Amino acid sequence: MWIGSPLRGIFRLTCYVSLTLVLLPFYFLALALRITPIIRWMPVGYHRLVCVILGIKVRVNGRQSDVTPTLFVCNHVSYLDIEVLGGLVPGSFVAKAEVATWPFFSTLAKAQRTIFIERRSGKTSKSRDEMMRRLDTGDNLMLFPEGTSSDGTRVLPFRSALFGVAQLRRNDKPIVVQPVAISYTKLDGIPLGRFWRPLFAWFGDLDLVPHLWQMTCLGETEAVVTFFPAVDIDKLGDRKKLAEFRGGRIQQIGAVAEPPRRDAAAGKHRAGCADGCARGRWNDRGGAGIEKAAQAAVQLQFESGRGRGRLRQRGGW
Repeated sequence: MWIGSPLRGIFRLTCYVSLTLVLLPFYFLALALRITPIIRWMPVGYHRLVCVILGIKVRVNGRQSDVTPTLFVCNHVSYLDIEVLGGLVPGSFVAKAEVATWPFFSTLAKAQRTIFIERRSGKTSKSRDEMMRRLDTGDNLMLFPEGTSSDGTRVLPFRSALFGVAQLRRNDKPIVVQPVAISYTKLDGIPLGRFWRPLFAWFGDLDLVPHLWQMTCLGETEAVVTFFPAVDIDKLGDRKKLAEFRGGRIQQIGAVAEPPRRDAAAGKHRAGCADGCARGRWNDRGGAGIEKAAQAAVQLQFESGRGRGRLRQRGGW
């Protein structure tokens, strides 16, 4: 199914390419001269501008860790996650090795000093050593431990091998690990149901170029980023428990995408929204119910889980 405006897509892609080509030489110059403030903050400004160009409004829940360095652990839905999270966190990404072979995007990834990792067990230790070195120098890292992107309705199992970097101690203190959840919730102010989620979620056998073109032709999008309370390995014992705990926290992303099935009222709203999507119509009342159910589910997890706390909502960009 095709929706959107080709003229909008052409305009956005033209602005995106122009912005990138203008800023990239200045950033490479800053890298060569080792101008730390530019190296640290220019990517943040760039990603925020890209979100504006692509019509992505970012709404933030929770409190972002202000400890440097921090290992941010996030679910992976789409290539848009890079722009959304990169516009909030100054740091570098950890990406699969295949990204280093992608035309154009590999240049951008290398410019932001991305760490490319081999998912095969024999290669993981080298990648882990590089991550530990970067954390030890004070760089924030952003990791997608699922190993691949998903459809946004669930969180895939976390790979615990890379959580070994959390065992690093800096100034006799453990590395702070903060879980982050990203979800794409609205299109032109209307809640997204399961039927429309693949417009933003890039997963499985979806081809990158057609998906990117369709996405740029769409209207305004809302991305919700939730920062959960940070922990460290001293509180949980070892990297496997840390991976399980972080994965459990981010599982709440499923609640954001869809309310709990056992909640009859929320189920009714979800059914109304899904029915509207299937018929090409939208049910605003159903969307409001989903939002309330999601907020209730997240709050319940926080009240009952380890490290109790409340989400403090603040405005987006």
